[in-house]
Amino acid sequence: MGANFTGSWTADLSKSMLTSPKPTAVRIMIEHRDPELRQELIVTKADSTEDRAVFICRTTGVEGNCRLNGNAVRGRAGWIGDELTIETWMNFGDRELYFCDCWSLSPDGQTLVMEHRNDALGGQRMILERISSAPPEDAIAEPR
Repeated sequence: MGANFTGSWTADLSKSMLTSPKPTAVRIMIEHRDPELRQELIVTKADSTEDRAVFICRTTGVEGNCRLNGNAVRGRAGWIGDELTIETWMNFGDRELYFCDCWSLSPDGQTLVMEHRNDALGGQRMILERISSAPPEDAIAEPR
């Protein structure tokens, strides 16, 4: 097992490379008790509306057990050294898109890098700073 990502995080948008349209804020709450990983992503858009997504997976490297907003998605997550790689395949219309999100934690545990390399979001890189070492109680509830 690699790093533990549990905590509340906020994106440093000045250091991040994100695809358009650019959000005004990104917050992520993570509960990580390996092999269980739950994250809630909250993206604030320019018009002040928010998009929320809850992603749940196991970090065993085995495909399956991934959920996005309560729906099963094809995916797997596993460790390569101290880096967590999360792969998902999602259908958009008549196309299946591949996403590979690589997570790494700074040595002091205060900076989380989420990077897409060779996938549909290739080149996107989000730099997050730790707000707290634990998400708020019951912060991540799976949508019904």
